[in-house]
Amino acid sequence: MTENSQAQPAANPELPTQYAPAEVEGKLYERWVERGYFDADEKSGKPPYTIVIPPPNVTGSLHLGHAFEHTLIDALTRRKRMQGYETLWQPGMDHAGIATQNVVERELAKEGKSRHDLGREAFVERVWQWKEESGGQISGQMRRLGDGVAWSRERFTMDEGLSAAVQTIFKRLFDDGLIYRAERIINWCPRCLTAISDIEVEYQDDDGELVSIKYGDGDESLVVATTRAETMLGDTAVAVHPDDARYTHLIGKRIKLPLTDRTIPVVADTHVDPEFGTGAVKVTPAHDPNDFEIGRRHDLPNVTVMDERAVITTPGPFQGLDRYEARSAIVAALRADGRIVAEKRPYVHSVGHCSRCKTTVEPRLSLQWWVKVATLAKAAGDAVRDGRVTIHPKEMESRYFAWIDNLNDWNISRQLWWGHRIPVWHGPDGETVCVGPDDEPPTGEGWHQDTDVLDTWFSSGLWPFSTLGWPEQTPSLEKFYPNSVLVTGYDILFFWVARMMLFGLYAMDGTPPFHTIALHGMVRDQFGKKMSKSFGNAVNPMDWMDKYGADAVRFTLARGANPGVDVPIGEDWVQGSRNFANKVWNATRFAMMNGATVEGPLPDASEMSATDRWILSRLNETVAQVDALYEDYQFSKLSDALFHFAWDEVFDWYVELSKTTFFAGGEQAKVSSRVLGEVLDVTLRLLHPVVPFVTETLWTTLTGKESVVVADWPADSGFRDKAAEREIEHVQQVVTEVRRFRADQGLQPGQKVPGRLDLSATPLAAHEAAIRQLLRLQEEGEAFQATATLPVAGVTVALDLSGTIDVAAERKRLTKDKDAAVKERQQATAKLGNEAFLAKAPDNVVDKIRGRLAKAEADIERITAQLAALPES
Repeated sequence: MTENSQAQPAANPELPTQYAPAEVEGKLYERWVERGYFDADEKSGKPPYTIVIPPPNVTGSLHLGHAFEHTLIDALTRRKRMQGYETLWQPGMDHAGIATQNVVERELAKEGKSRHDLGREAFVERVWQWKEESGGQISGQMRRLGDGVAWSRERFTMDEGLSAAVQTIFKRLFDDGLIYRAERIINWCPRCLTAISDIEVEYQDDDGELVSIKYGDGDESLVVATTRAETMLGDTAVAVHPDDARYTHLIGKRIKLPLTDRTIPVVADTHVDPEFGTGAVKVTPAHDPNDFEIGRRHDLPNVTVMDERAVITTPGPFQGLDRYEARSAIVAALRADGRIVAEKRPYVHSVGHCSRCKTTVEPRLSLQWWVKVATLAKAAGDAVRDGRVTIHPKEMESRYFAWIDNLNDWNISRQLWWGHRIPVWHGPDGETVCVGPDDEPPTGEGWHQDTDVLDTWFSSGLWPFSTLGWPEQTPSLEKFYPNSVLVTGYDILFFWVARMMLFGLYAMDGTPPFHTIALHGMVRDQFGKKMSKSFGNAVNPMDWMDKYGADAVRFTLARGANPGVDVPIGEDWVQGSRNFANKVWNATRFAMMNGATVEGPLPDASEMSATDRWILSRLNETVAQVDALYEDYQFSKLSDALFHFAWDEVFDWYVELSKTTFFAGGEQAKVSSRVLGEVLDVTLRLLHPVVPFVTETLWTTLTGKESVVVADWPADSGFRDKAAEREIEHVQQVVTEVRRFRADQGLQPGQKVPGRLDLSATPLAAHEAAIRQLLRLQEEGEAFQATATLPVAGVTVALDLSGTIDVAAERKRLTKDKDAAVKERQQATAKLGNEAFLAKAPDNVVDKIRGRLAKAEADIERITAQLAALPES
């Protein structure tokens, strides 16, 4: 802990009787920003601590997942700032190619226009206009949450500087032979009209149909099964396994393709599983990735039968039909021709959908740009294997390796207008020129720039260093790269994290983009269900902040954050966190009204009471515990530790135990007031990274200092007093047991009863006044009758309950409860003594019965003691 000898508290600190978050949060945040607390200075001599924000889409708003992630990052950076680090939390937004283009196209549709009506240049200008006017509302919401980001460094993935970085790395990769253009099967969205990557395809089980179709006639025929009958128009072969005796006589022959005037060959390929279905598969190289590879091996033609909107283009009766209309029409025509051997409906199978618009994805042969990832992916795997990058929690490593070690070449081109345009010019005679940011593009007749734009993940993959000025060797890049830690969800481990690893290691000469990858789970509702507008359980965090304050939302989210594990959350939990903020407010206000101070050094331990020494010992233990948990990214555990220390130990025990000292006044009251001030000072600083607003208000009022944002992080002074801890634990045990007895007798918490304390056999005499206050015990008086006597941990507590309870009724109730417990014990004992039952019952069932037995025995012991303590009726 640090001393506060320089503190200058207000003479008579006053706080409103109630904490009103809405009245303080906005003002406090703007004050923090104006004073530059969140700025990062690359010229300072402080050690750097860098975290980048996972850049939210410019189209987005702050959802609960953002609020969760931002809370964790903000807690880390606020603590490091207090520890003396030059802290950079890098903010910014992603241009979100497909999502943003879709938004603007929908706006145009309301005007009866399409992007083609405007043309490319005017459409892009329209998107920029939308971005300036409507995009980025998330920035204001981040301020509302309390995000301590360096706003002066805010970036956008299509800023001039970031665009130059994109162009630079594209050219380097191109010149190194790691970017190439080729025809491959890609995932195509017929609605977004662009290629999408494998990780942007969501698979789900859909109801479809499986039809078995006879190809050829007589002995020269075979049957294939398909869920996509419309693609048969593009078949260029049927494949069988070379060792399948059923089809050996057909290999190399040609058979007629139904509904067409074409014949296609039967080819032998080991890819075919002879045990699956009929052992014969139709081959459509232009519309299936596996078929494409078979086609390459056998030099088959690629016949494309659908356009970009998934409409049939093959001349004939099906031309102009969309894929689903064509499917029904083709099956009907095959049925009429006697070609359908079997039909199965519904046939449930896994189908890929566009993650943006949920349209069924169409595999399509297309000329695209690709990144050759083999060497890049190996470097990204090695960086984790050799310890340069740590994945937390460690069990997530296997998921990372499973992806990075099997990474296919990355399709980076998108058929959009909004985004970073491919920096390649094509010439009239097939020339290809890649242009860097400082190069002049070729001009002249026939030269034109490639029409595609880059995948959004291409530019966001540069985020850890492009935001710092790369490719220039800037002071910021030198100071703040690599990042200290990346905090992000496990769901984008493959989307974003892997891309940053590929590019960071390549661009920065083998230096990975971050030292640690701290993965968290997804926010779910209180029942563990995924939050979704379609499910009706999505939550707008702004609504909760309006009702309960930002601190309550933040504390709730942090308390649920176990590394790599999904986070259930319900509104009642936010209410509980609001109650905690109110408890901190009220208890601190009470303490300051009763003289809690941070003036002067702490008194010597010899001047303190056991209660003072106990709370300081517990305080230091909590500081050490919280520090260790922060270093392990255990936000849930550190939040719980702070909650229980502040609420239970400081407010419910220390403050209550010290009230009699404060009321008595004198030198001991001065000592305890200084101890209480120290405890509040440190506790508020410990709480600040998670609940910044309420702690700022209270800490500045308590200490008179500028801001807790730039206060020193508490340090463990090493002070421990185990004897004092045992002594106060003894007091707590006495108070807790007697309180339980009072509650069992139906006494109200504030109801006073005459009582006698015998502390002669214990070292607790100094605590008698406090114990009496906590137990609401009046002095005995002349008419005192010990109607109930409780021996608790060496202390004897005698109570006069005459006139306060109906003894006969209470004895009857307790006897009934004891009889039920005895019966429960008998039943559990009988089951556990039955060998036949134990041999068959699952372990969890047996454990449950053992638990019931233990509870029954504890209940019997407790109720027996209560009955013995009752006065004679």
